[in-house]
Amino acid sequence: MPNGILLALLAYASYSGSDAVIKSLGGQFTVFEIGFFVTLFAGCLLFFTRPANERWRDFWRMKRPWAVQARAWCGIASGVLSVYAFTHIPLAEVYALIFLAPLLVTVLSTVILKEKVGPWRWLAVVAGFAGVMLVVRPGFRELNLGHLAAFVNAFLAATSVILMRSLAQQEKRTSMLGVLVGYGLLFNGAGAATAAFALPNPVQFAWLAMAGAFTAGGQLMQLLAAKYAPANRIAPMHYSQIVWAVILGALFFHEYPDVLSLIGLAVVGASGLLTMVREEVRLGTVRWNPFSRIRL
Repeated sequence: MPNGILLALLAYASYSGSDAVIKSLGGQFTVFEIGFFVTLFAGCLLFFTRPANERWRDFWRMKRPWAVQARAWCGIASGVLSVYAFTHIPLAEVYALIFLAPLLVTVLSTVILKEKVGPWRWLAVVAGFAGVMLVVRPGFRELNLGHLAAFVNAFLAATSVILMRSLAQQEKRTSMLGVLVGYGLLFNGAGAATAAFALPNPVQFAWLAMAGAFTAGGQLMQLLAAKYAPANRIAPMHYSQIVWAVILGALFFHEYPDVLSLIGLAVVGASGLLTMVREEVRLGTVRWNPFSRIRL
């Protein structure tokens, strides 16, 4: 189990590294071009992570193709919105809003899955939104489209988790990933072609490749972590990204959260962890946390 937890921590650190590189590329390329190259490089590396009992040439054979494609489109939209958010607002604020996803799963599960939600989980939802308000502080600071993009990203992540609950035991990983990569390349490629495309220089290519490698590395280490530790031990490591957001933001982008923002981030993390604890007590597992994030 310690190996699984360590791998999960490394996976989320790798994801944070990818997000930081994407942020550093803001202003140099359109969101579509960044998304295209990151998906391309990540997809090339993830090609070698195929499970032994699956074949890439069969990725298009699906039992529920519309649900798989809906999940993929959630991932594509999430990828575009996340690039926009990371390149326009501080890292800590993006993560605070994105980490509303497990709380939004609670809300959506009552509407879509007709699940009963107890007072503790509703308390976690209220606390999570209060924590975000401490970080973002609408009315006391200027909000922009980056904040909206991050919030919609959280909603898409929650929707994807709801879809994953019904697909996890029915569809192959190659199908889920293959459709996501294929659509991602087509959508971002079309967007990059119609927008102001700028051919990256060798240094920029290296940074884009690094972002893709960090993403692929995170996916691979998360899969390996699942072999050594159960989901209810891996899932809490997700919130280590809050720490990375503060560290990377301060080191490379001169973003220094104040005391209220740090308290808000802590509240968001605690509310998410409370949600997981209640899920484990009620269901014996953590169902909202997939083994790979919805975007590349």
